[in-house]
Parts: sequence; structure tokens; C-alpha cells
Amino acid sequence: MEEFIRRLPKAELHLHIEGTLEPQMMFDLAERNGHELPYPDVESVAAAYRFKNLQSFLDIYYQGAAVLQTPQDFYDLMKAYLDRAAADGVRRAEIFFDPQTHTERGVGFEVFMEGFRSAMADAGRGGVSAELILCFLRHLGGDAALATIREAEPHLEGVIAVGLDSTEVGFPPELYVDAYSHARNLGLRAVAHGGEEGPPEYVTAALDALGVERIDHGVRSLEDPDLVERIRNDQIPLTVCPLSNVALRVVDRVVDHPLPRMMEEGLLVSVNSDDPAYFGGYVGENYFALADDLGFGEQRLAMLAANSIVSSFLDETRKEELLNELESVSP
Repeated sequence: MEEFIRRLPKAELHLHIEGTLEPQMMFDLAERNGHELPYPDVESVAAAYRFKNLQSFLDIYYQGAAVLQTPQDFYDLMKAYLDRAAADGVRRAEIFFDPQTHTERGVGFEVFMEGFRSAMADAGRGGVSAELILCFLRHLGGDAALATIREAEPHLEGVIAVGLDSTEVGFPPELYVDAYSHARNLGLRAVAHGGEEGPPEYVTAALDALGVERIDHGVRSLEDPDLVERIRNDQIPLTVCPLSNVALRVVDRVVDHPLPRMMEEGLLVSVNSDDPAYFGGYVGENYFALADDLGFGEQRLAMLAANSIVSSFLDETRKEELLNELESVSP
């Protein structure tokens, strides 16, 4: 089954590049840059990667990102992820990044974009198509989001869309209307996190107020039958992250995950890894967990891979090519 999963061509659509910072790389970059970490060794960092909720994760997430300071750091981070993604059968990666996490500590767009673009260009030559999704940090508010997209304007090469992440509860989508409107005027597409820890009303607001094309997470949408019907009828993609949901206590175990029900409801769901260095698994491990814990067979796993391709922002010709490739390796 492991070989079959890795052979399935797939897209990863819900991946925070800062969330791929492995403990060893964190220490290596801290040493390279003379940055002091609040952990004595790699093992203590790994031990800290156990979370009670989203906020407890975000605290260490932002702490770890402080080691990223030069274009080479951002290149190394992106290159390590894309190499791992290629080994998992990823043909297309639409990758979140959090500019405010870096600009707020004095690292400018020109620094991280140089590193990201160089690594993505190298990955493209290796067969992985990659583009970026610029995410606004919810907890910094709507004005900061608007300021960020304006600051980003000269640096948008390789950016395909904007997104919305960080603390969900207390920060409804309506706060970010101006930032999304500005991004749309720049020709960018739109996605947003919703229905992870926040209520289904946040999913509805992301669709209505922000005009997003894809919902990241969306598991709590099942609490609203009318919303489920809308998502099904409009085939709005949901980018689901099973191991992340377990790590952040959205569900207790993979066997408790609502993904089977979401599929039974006819929702367009894909499987992704979110912040894999922190949550115990890249996209391949998420597929393995569905096979091991939920008993998903080859046909269901292939359907999820197909959903990921359909849900991507690739052009229709390339989607068709990947779906044909998938058909050649699936039952």
C-alpha cells in the first residue's frame, strides 16, 4: 500500500512552509545565524511538539520561525519540503507562507521571496509544479492584512492566491474584506481557513464576504446541513488535514475523523499535511493513516488524489494530464 500511495500523482493544497521546519533544521539554522533558541537540544524541541490546541501550537510555531533570516534559510526550508513532497508523489504544491511572521521581525519580502522562488524553480525542473499562497495572520487584524498585501505588490511573482490562517476563533472573515478585495484587484485568487476550531458560520462568511474558491479545513461544516448542501452542490473544495486535526485536538484519533462522512456526503475533499514537522506527518503519512486507521483501500485513496488535482489552481489541460496519469496507476 505504501508504494501505491507514493505512486499516486497528487496535489498538496494545504501546507504552511513555515510548518515544515524540522527540529534539526531549526537548530542548524539557529547555529548558522547565531540565534539563541529556548531549548537545549533537538530532543527538547521534539518534546515540545505536543499541543493542547491551536494556540499552544502557534506559540512554538512563531518562536521557531525566528531562525529564518536569510535567502539561503528560506531556500533550504522550501527545498527540503519540495524534495519530500516529490518522494510522496506530489506533482503540484500550492504552498502557504506567512509574510507577517517575517516582516514583523525585520525580514523583508525581498529576502524570503528570493529563497522561495529559487527553490521552487529547482523543484520545477525536477517535476513538481509549485506556487505560493500569501496568507494573512488573522490575529493581527484586517488593517494589517491590507497593509501586507499592499507591501507585497512588487513581490508577487510566483504568488497565485491569498489565504487566511492563524487563530480562528474571534477573528471572523468579515474583518479581511478590504485585503481580499485588494488582492482580487491584483489578479490573485482566494482561499481561507475556516471551520477548524471556528464555527460553520465562519465557512459561510469566507464564501460570502471574501469570495473564496476553497476552504482550508472545513470539518465543522458538517454541523450545518444547509452549508453541507451548498458545498456539495457548488463542489467547493475542502482541504482536510487528518493528522493535524488529531494533533490539535479537533478530533481525538484518526478513527474519529469525519473524512469518511464528508466523502459520503459527496463533498470535494482532499488530504493534506498542514504543518507536518509539528503534526507528525507529511502528505504521504496522512494517506497511510487513512489506510491503516480507517481502512481506506486503493480506490478511495485514488479518489482523494483525484480530488486534490481537481481542487488545484492548475489549468484544465494540466489537470487532465495528471488525472490520466493517476488513472494509469489506480484500480
